[in-house]
Amino acid sequence: MQYAIVTECNRCVRCLACTTACKIENNPPLGSHWTRILRVGPNPINEGDVFPDMEMYYLPVKCQHCREPKCVEVCPTGASMKMDDGTIQIDKDKCIGCQFCVMSCPYGVRSLNKETKVVEKCTMCEQLIAAGGQPECVSACTGQALHFGDLDDPESDVSKMVANAGERAYHLPDLGNEPASVYILDNMKWRL
Repeated sequence: MQYAIVTECNRCVRCLACTTACKIENNPPLGSHWTRILRVGPNPINEGDVFPDMEMYYLPVKCQHCREPKCVEVCPTGASMKMDDGTIQIDKDKCIGCQFCVMSCPYGVRSLNKETKVVEKCTMCEQLIAAGGQPECVSACTGQALHFGDLDDPESDVSKMVANAGERAYHLPDLGNEPASVYILDNMKWRL
């Protein structure tokens, strides 16, 4: 089993509903975000591209819940662990705040909570999944860009979505950690 979030980038409008819903559900400290929305593409002011001849999209980045997580490998206390559902979780009682996991994550999605002195990140809303739900960011997505499910189940909606996308399905760069999250990129050329 490998739970993952599949993102249709052409549907994301950077409304920040996913980030807001995550903050409300998981209450990370002020200044900390478990989801970042990156703008990918040229800056027309600096690069001279003008509408409609420009390409850009938004890329929601959160914990990739990797199949071979380096953060788990380097954790000296076993606080970072891979669960049976494929998600990566942190046992806050075991975390000593050494931040080895923060340094090993190529996506910059972990941070030290300065109040509790433990590392935090996207949990894929494990509390909601355990109750039969889905991550809050997926529920809140106004553009219906985020989809949740088991990538290892060929009958799941997300597996079918990735299979149908073919070459349009991407992962963030794999540095030996095999990120599970999938991004589907259509032609992002703006059209009149």
